[in-house]
Amino acid sequence: MTVNSEIKVVGIDWGTTHRRAYGLNSEGQCLAELADDEGALACKGRFPEALDAVLKALHARPRSVILSGMVGSALGWQVVPYADGGVALPALAQHLCPVDFAPLIDAGTEVSVGPATTVAIVPGYCMRNAAGQPDVMRGEETQLLGAHCLGHSDGWFVLPGTHSKWVELRAGRVAQLRTYMTGELFELLGRHGTLAAATSAAGADVWDDAAFAQGVQAAQAGAALSHQLFGCRARVVSGDMAAGSSRAYLSGLLIGTELHDVLKDGSAASGKADFRLVGSPALATLYQAAAASLGLQFEVLDARAAFIAATHYLSTHRISA
Repeated sequence: MTVNSEIKVVGIDWGTTHRRAYGLNSEGQCLAELADDEGALACKGRFPEALDAVLKALHARPRSVILSGMVGSALGWQVVPYADGGVALPALAQHLCPVDFAPLIDAGTEVSVGPATTVAIVPGYCMRNAAGQPDVMRGEETQLLGAHCLGHSDGWFVLPGTHSKWVELRAGRVAQLRTYMTGELFELLGRHGTLAAATSAAGADVWDDAAFAQGVQAAQAGAALSHQLFGCRARVVSGDMAAGSSRAYLSGLLIGTELHDVLKDGSAASGKADFRLVGSPALATLYQAAAASLGLQFEVLDARAAFIAATHYLSTHRISA
């Protein structure tokens, strides 16, 4: 393998089903990257070999590898304890969990790391609300650290996805964390159960902006979500809505539920809160449309840039074990 000696750090966003890796130079510039479907589930039991494949693909033999996401969960390489609200985002650099390669090397496992290479996993966060209910995140904290490094340290941040995270930051500290199973529910309801017939109907792949907006507004009624979800079916069978529009309506209802719930919070309802979104362009478009119908606006941050900024920060501020 021809090694790119300019790559000093590799950061890997290692989620449940997908993986993204970035090779950075000493100034934090990205020189190589890859994205694939080798997530934590696919790599179970072979993480050293999976890391080796990434480093070879990037032509990298870095001095530091920073891993983030579900790789630090029970599904991943090794379980990393969560940080709590007492740990500010910049302090994550002092809470990285090292991966011990010695047993792997002794067993003859091939790993493309030099003798001076350090590999560490970023801890997630576990937060509790006023009622003591816990909520957790792994991976999103790294993007939030990147947002902090890019000058965004206060306000509400939404990181949409299978499990959408809403996080309130105050001076670079996680003050609140709320998770909504929006993406998972949208996928499950669209494929199974009562709503599936309508959302998979002919023409359902044609997006209906008006139906999406109606779903967002319906969420404002404050009725139980399970009741509102059945309302999606009722609109179709009663003739109030075309079956082909139900998929957009369902999306609006689920995203609108997130927005309305967060807006009930005092800090968000004051009208003075800043709202930012870190995520893919496709999801950003949907959340922007939902917010606009409620008179709100998100500042959209580049998820890739945030992760790269966080990787550079962690590699230059960590304390070696």
